[in-house]
Amino acid sequence: MIGLFERLAAPLLRTLDPEDAHAVTIRMLKFAPLPPVRNDERLATRAFGLNFPNPLGIAAGFDKNAEVADALIRLGFGFVEVGTVTPRPQAGNPRPRVFRLDADCAAINRLGFNSQGANAVLKRLAARAYAGGIVGVNIGANKDTADRAADYVHLIALFAPFASYITVNVSSPNTPGLRDMQQKKLLDDLLARVIEARERVTCNAGPTPLLLKIAPDLSLNELDDIVGTARFRKVDGMIVGNTTVTRPASLRDKSAKEAGGLSGFPLFALSTRMLAETYVRVEDAFPLIGTGGIDSGAAALAKVRAGATLVQLYSALVFRGLGLISEIKTVLLEVLERDGVDYFAGLVGTDAAAVTAEPWPH
Repeated sequence: MIGLFERLAAPLLRTLDPEDAHAVTIRMLKFAPLPPVRNDERLATRAFGLNFPNPLGIAAGFDKNAEVADALIRLGFGFVEVGTVTPRPQAGNPRPRVFRLDADCAAINRLGFNSQGANAVLKRLAARAYAGGIVGVNIGANKDTADRAADYVHLIALFAPFASYITVNVSSPNTPGLRDMQQKKLLDDLLARVIEARERVTCNAGPTPLLLKIAPDLSLNELDDIVGTARFRKVDGMIVGNTTVTRPASLRDKSAKEAGGLSGFPLFALSTRMLAETYVRVEDAFPLIGTGGIDSGAAALAKVRAGATLVQLYSALVFRGLGLISEIKTVLLEVLERDGVDYFAGLVGTDAAAVTAEPWPH
């Protein structure tokens, strides 16, 4: 069924503007008769107090408004992260704002948190409250909000009863000043406020894991501060990382100079190095989600060995298709059998120290 879906859709989607192609994909997933994919229990893993059927998730940005979470779970993802969701609806930046870099298997976006707003997303999550599956919510501030921390606090209270976990996104490069919230003092204040908000609603919502998503463009001193603050405030996990504003010299596509965040294959080396650096600093205080440039089973395995308990992808689906989901899970199972490891968790972080000793990626 998945193969047929792709054979019919792919030729059409490649002729469209990237953002239009994405909108068509969302519509197709709403109505496609997708049977659920069975998960191998050896890939089951536990993180943030949640039981994931497999470690492969789809990153925030694909299902911004929680329209197709159940379809994505049926495709074989172990979890779905919807959003980024802002309190009030906002249009985001002017189009064009998404660019495919076909020569580099990459994409650049400067969407700017385009969102239907919290109320629209909340209605959809409430409607599927008993559907099962792990669905996290990635939250962000409105561009014109004076007190951005207050936006996050509001969204925590709103989504805690319906989200499997909530990700505090302070790392998008496309909202002016947002990445400043990764600075030590601002981050400490933000995390203190959102964790207090989470605790206030725990009686009604139950325990809702709180994750922090960071940029891959940090210095190691900045990373020291972020990890130290995250550990002090006792967040439940971190996602490493978001898109990058850097442009590797290897980029060949004519769109490579467009402003925005770069994702896809060219991000892999940098994001994996930052993942390993984060893993050795976290010292098992909480699990990590690795994302950025995963386009194969080997790439997913490298993220795991660098310290990721879970992994997320998005951009590679544009170039590799939905078959990548089963490919990654097959590779992970083959490694378990080859190395005599009973469960997936035994692979996490085994190469982290070695990765941090390598030359810095360029």
